[in-house]
Amino acid sequence: MEQSEQEKLRRMNAKGEFVLRSQNEYAYTLSTPNQRVRERYPWETVYSGKFPKITKEFFRCRGSSVNPPHADYKDPTRPVNYLDCGGFQKHSLPMKGDKEFVYPVLIDLLNYIQEKTQAKVVITCGHRCPVHNAYADSSTYNQNSKHMIGAEVDFYVQGWESRPEEVIALVMQYYQDNATLYKDKKFHQFLRLETGKLNVSTPPWYNKEILIKLYKKNEGRDFDNRHPYPYISLQVRHDKEANEQVICSWERAFHCFRRY
Repeated sequence: MEQSEQEKLRRMNAKGEFVLRSQNEYAYTLSTPNQRVRERYPWETVYSGKFPKITKEFFRCRGSSVNPPHADYKDPTRPVNYLDCGGFQKHSLPMKGDKEFVYPVLIDLLNYIQEKTQAKVVITCGHRCPVHNAYADSSTYNQNSKHMIGAEVDFYVQGWESRPEEVIALVMQYYQDNATLYKDKKFHQFLRLETGKLNVSTPPWYNKEILIKLYKKNEGRDFDNRHPYPYISLQVRHDKEANEQVICSWERAFHCFRRY
């Protein structure tokens, strides 16, 4: 009852009036908005050629705990069973200064090739932890693979699978195009490795910084390279920043990454 009486009094005392303004009367002037181009996301700007720029993320170990175990029967009386690692979900890339690390020259070379060919570089093997390295290739030759320290990469170029020699020529051209960074003539001169224990029929090329191997269709087949194409392997021989030779030992490979 009390609320209804208050409502009646409110209506009796309420007054209203029209809000009027002239046609050209404005409290403030609105400026014409300017069209703004949307800023690109990081993954839209980081390109080499027509494809996303290659970073250290492309080098992560390709091991997987779902891969089946396999046995090595080099000694029939004592076969060895190999299990794969958990991959990048279980461990990091090689570490350097508390940060994940892959030798920068490998990344630079692959991006250079991708930009020059305008074709996608397919990395078949980047970093391998010691467990996956043994699982992928248990041969004695592979025991000290530089894949374990982020100093080696296997790859081929889509559309250029039958022309690996031309890709190798681009690797050499990289040093000519970056002569200001590589002033020492030893970086520009590529020699052939004719002697020593090799697992390829084509003598590798090398300069002061890298070694280039060409694996033909019937060479270098392991659990990471099960494709039917020839492929190229780049190995870092010399660390230009630290000015020291790059050598892989079991101790360094085992202690250079973090387990999760």
